[in-house]
Amino acid sequence: MWQYRELIFNLTIAELKNKYQNTSLGFFWSLLAPLLLALVLWVVFRNIFSREEHLAINIIVGIITWRGFANSTSSLLTSVFSKQNLVTKIAIPRQILVLSTTLAGLVSSLLEFIILIPIVFWLVGELSLTILLYPIVHVVYFIFIYGIGLAISSFYIYFRDMKEIWAVLTQILFYTCPIIYPLSIVPSYLIDYYLINPITNYIIIYRDIMIQGTLPSLQNILVAGIFTAVSFLIGTFIFFRLQRRFAEEI
Repeated sequence: MWQYRELIFNLTIAELKNKYQNTSLGFFWSLLAPLLLALVLWVVFRNIFSREEHLAINIIVGIITWRGFANSTSSLLTSVFSKQNLVTKIAIPRQILVLSTTLAGLVSSLLEFIILIPIVFWLVGELSLTILLYPIVHVVYFIFIYGIGLAISSFYIYFRDMKEIWAVLTQILFYTCPIIYPLSIVPSYLIDYYLINPITNYIIIYRDIMIQGTLPSLQNILVAGIFTAVSFLIGTFIFFRLQRRFAEEI
């Protein structure tokens, strides 16, 4: 893969340019959209969850974490199919197409979180040293997303209905994550099911290091780490198994 680093870089830059070229505010729409959504949700739920500390910033961190997953996987779904010329006419490792799209999502999400830091300071009143763990957590999070991208981009080549199916699945997943509501309202008999959701664990980890100023629990780290490893391994297996007929199916 290292010998293709220049191609990966160029594809990543092209992905970022395509994402923002048709908007007058460019990248700032990426930050404005979650902030406006968080503001609406805070207005709606502030009385219901009035006892929750730092409700507004918890919602913002949850939404931006979710957007990193939802936006990236949405792009990854067609990351191979949309580059048909590279698939059918040039002999390159095809996972590069998935990797470049993942890196574009990583860069975009990193910028969103960097701009989020002063908002955290404003709403919480301080920044903890644990926020320095953020880059490590974020890279691991996007390895998890990359693994999913390998799988769903492969499936999309064979099943074009995958786009609609994935949209429904991500919508269901959104409401099963503690983004717009605190985990404390989840009934005790459902907590274990919530905590085996990898997105939930990443949201908790981000909130711990950015808002609470505490180290993530060993359980959250283990669950997130295991799902990341499984996602990468299974995604790689599926991709290499199905890529043999990509050119014919496209």
